[in-house]
Amino acid sequence: MKKELEYSLRKLESAFVRLKEGVETAKDELGEDGVIQRFEFTFELFWKTLRIFLRDKGIEAGTPRDAFKEAFRLEWLNEEEPFLDMLEDKNKTSHIYDREASLEIFKRIKENYVSAFKIVLEKLTRGIY
Repeated sequence: MKKELEYSLRKLESAFVRLKEGVETAKDELGEDGVIQRFEFTFELFWKTLRIFLRDKGIEAGTPRDAFKEAFRLEWLNEEEPFLDMLEDKNKTSHIYDREASLEIFKRIKENYVSAFKIVLEKLTRGIY
């Protein structure tokens, strides 16, 4: 299981770096769209990594919502709400057809989600779980 934890964490770290890089360099609509796509990918890796870490503790989480609830209960997440907001935004991204909605999600990624991912990633990386 340790190899699976490490592999999952490495993939998540790589996706996070790419997301952060995208947020820092996005200058136009195309760049913002790229950030949203990187967010989708990072989000999927994030909740699945949490699921693997939870499984290592004997806890099954079949959905992102379940993973966030359990991670919050174990104090891996400082707050549950930002991650539930991420889930909602991630679900919206596959149905975005207007510029205004995508811009709002981009802003939340930049202003809230990157830092929320970073905090949990640091905890998992340091082994505080």
